[in-house]
Amino acid sequence: MTTTGPAEAPPPEPGQKHFDATIARDQRIEPRDWMPDGYRATLIRQIAQHAHSEIIGMQPEGEWITRAPSLRRKAVLLAKVQDEAGHGLYLYSAAETLGADRADLTERLIEGRQKYSSIFNYPTPTFADVGVIGWFVDGAAICNQVPLCRSSYGPYARAMVRVCKEESFHQRQGYELLMTMMRGTEAQRRMVQDAVDRWWWPSLMMFGPPDDASPNSARSMSWKIKRHSNDELRRRFVDMTVPQAAALGVTLPDPELRWNEERGHHDFGTPDWDELARVIKGDGPCNTERIRRRRAAHEEGAWVREAATAHAAKQAARDQEGAAA
Repeated sequence: MTTTGPAEAPPPEPGQKHFDATIARDQRIEPRDWMPDGYRATLIRQIAQHAHSEIIGMQPEGEWITRAPSLRRKAVLLAKVQDEAGHGLYLYSAAETLGADRADLTERLIEGRQKYSSIFNYPTPTFADVGVIGWFVDGAAICNQVPLCRSSYGPYARAMVRVCKEESFHQRQGYELLMTMMRGTEAQRRMVQDAVDRWWWPSLMMFGPPDDASPNSARSMSWKIKRHSNDELRRRFVDMTVPQAAALGVTLPDPELRWNEERGHHDFGTPDWDELARVIKGDGPCNTERIRRRRAAHEEGAWVREAATAHAAKQAARDQEGAAA
């Protein structure tokens, strides 16, 4: 009597072998390449969330365009908000290379079936918030997104190159605004410190939950979609921001913040992860308002999309007639 051991797993398909070899060589996967369903789904989720964040992120600062204190500040802020719209366009286009439909992604956002960055669910009651968003939020984005320029998916990585260049400008613009306010009146300095106090912890939450509570990070890193863990990126942001705060003359609202000579990094306190969970689930200060305005903009812009579609169809028909003549 002969016995057999457990059935062996079937050998990987040629596409899987090519995919694994490409990832191992640190090269890029392109839209026409074979990729696992999980890789495609992970990319669509991440890129869509990133695109939604850029579009929703126009709102907190956009509220200040008409109220900025000078023509120069209005022009700078308007240019920045326009940049964010462009970032969303690049990213939605990258998602479309994976077979996603932009209209479907938008519907998923306004119906609450897809998320955007938690940071954009906080209010901007003063003009100092505009500067702190540039300094903290765009600074955190730079920490998070520069490594994405080396993402394993080609269209995403290439889109991020331009996005990061513009985010770097936004961060400098925000810091310059705060530096100007800190040279102003005592009331302006208090306004800056108040904004720093309100935005510090939400900015640390931007990187996502701690590594041991982040279900998607390990897989994304194994596929080299992401290059660094949430906690590593958060630490980089803190190390980068502390000396900037000292130069600016503000205090970061963390009594546990101190330099650790042995580790060569700063120690810092623990964000309120319960608050992050509430905001992600839709219970932040501005969740309802952000989605309401996004839905209204989408509905009010329907005639523009219809007109553009009709124009494109008419132009294609003309081109076809010209080719046939």
